[in-house]
Order: sequence, then C-alpha cells, then structure tokens
Amino acid sequence: MRKSKVIMGVMAMAMVAALTACGTKATTETKTETTTANAANSSEITGDGVATKGQLVMVTNLEFPPFEYRENDQPTGIDVDIAKEVAKKMGLELKVDDIAFDSIIPELVSGKADISFAGMTVTEDRKQSVDFTQTYAKASQMIIVKNDSSIAGPDDLKNKRIGVQQGTTGDLFSSTVEGATIERYNKGMEAVQALVQGKVDAVVIDEQPAKVYVKEVQGTKVLDAVAKQDTEEYAAAVKKGNTALLNNVNKALDQMKADGTIDQIIAKYTAQ
Repeated sequence: MRKSKVIMGVMAMAMVAALTACGTKATTETKTETTTANAANSSEITGDGVATKGQLVMVTNLEFPPFEYRENDQPTGIDVDIAKEVAKKMGLELKVDDIAFDSIIPELVSGKADISFAGMTVTEDRKQSVDFTQTYAKASQMIIVKNDSSIAGPDDLKNKRIGVQQGTTGDLFSSTVEGATIERYNKGMEAVQALVQGKVDAVVIDEQPAKVYVKEVQGTKVLDAVAKQDTEEYAAAVKKGNTALLNNVNKALDQMKADGTIDQIIAKYTAQ
C-alpha cells in the first residue's frame, strides 16, 4: 500500500510540473506575440533599416531646383530639407550623394544607398524595382519654349525635337509623342540651354524646375498648357523589401505632415 501511495504521489507531482511548464510556455508565446504586434503598431521612430549604423545615405541628382540643387557648394532644396528632418527624427546623420538621375534606382537596388529623395514620381514601372514611401508633393509636366515659339500646347509637340532630362517622367511622356525626336540630357538645365541654342524645339520637365529655369534663362517661357493632364506625386524610394526603413520614414513623414513641417519646407522654396 505504501508503495502504491508513493507512486501515486510521484505521478501527481509530475502532472503538476507538466501543467506548469505548459502554462509557462503559453504565457511566453502570448507575451512574444503581443510584443511583436506592439512593435509593428508603435509610433516610435528608430534608426533601423540603414546599411551603416548612425547614417542615412541619400542619393539624388542635385540638378533639379527647387527640390535639390547646390548653393555655396552645399546640397539644398525641398528634398534635402525633408531628408534632414527625417534623419533627425531617426537619430541619424544625413549623407547626400549626388549622382545621375537614371543611376538612382540601381544604387538603391545594389544597397549602395539607403534612400532617395529626388523629386521622383511614383510609377508602376518603378515600383517593380523599389518601394516608395507615402507621397509628399505633387507635380505636373510642363513645356518650356522660346518666347517666339509657335508651340502653344502638347498637340504642337508632334514631329518636334524635345529636350528632356534622361530617365525622368518628362522623358517617358515625350517618348510617346507622335513623330517627336527626343534629345536626352543629364541635367534639366542642359536641355534648356539646348533650347536657346536651337538644338531642340521644346523642353518637357516638372513644373517647379521649369519655373526656376525660365527665370535663369532669358528668352524662354513656360506654357500655361500642361504637357499631360495627369498629376504626378513625389515620394522617397528605398530598396525593395526594406520594410524597417520604409516604416520609419513613413512615420517621420506622418509627423511632418501633421505638424506642418513639409508644407513649410515647400513654401520656403516655392513662394513667389
């Protein structure tokens, strides 16, 4: 009888231990799931997602005023200021690399850069290569001509020579114009200079840069008629699949939209 009681006691203790262990495991799993969910929904902005600790490497083309250009040999403009604020919120130092516009996406894909703020329009084609943040600005494609030009709108671009900045949406649009010859340049200003020199009949480029260029180049004007009716939207781009960086940048942009920072930055560079 004693032996049976001892065996029963041992079995009872084993069952209690097993139940306790199961309860601990279930509690741990529940806590882990809760922590993960909280992290995903947290509004906290971190420096996660960058290749180099403490640094946000941005690629852009500093030939696209007022969004990005050089002043006193330093990067400046709407995109640069927005990127500085994003980096600040992430607790990172911003490093700006100036490259050709059509090299930006390859730089992101290769991992040589973390992000691009470059007046880049969100397109389905580009989405195949990179992930875009939420948008922060709108744009239209405009036509620059010489003051004495007979070109009055997009229909007059047929069979004309059109200057564009290579790889931009102005380039993409112009390539669809019937009979047009497309002359591609690395810089938007080079296209406008070609216009003045008679090498092209018109330039198609984004609205804000167009306004800057005609102020700087005498004898040119921006037509009232837009090149195409669809409004474009700018966003930052990151390497496809880098959700950590994408989420942090989107959170920063959310805050900057809510407190008016983005509107203030845009107004600083576009106020007439």
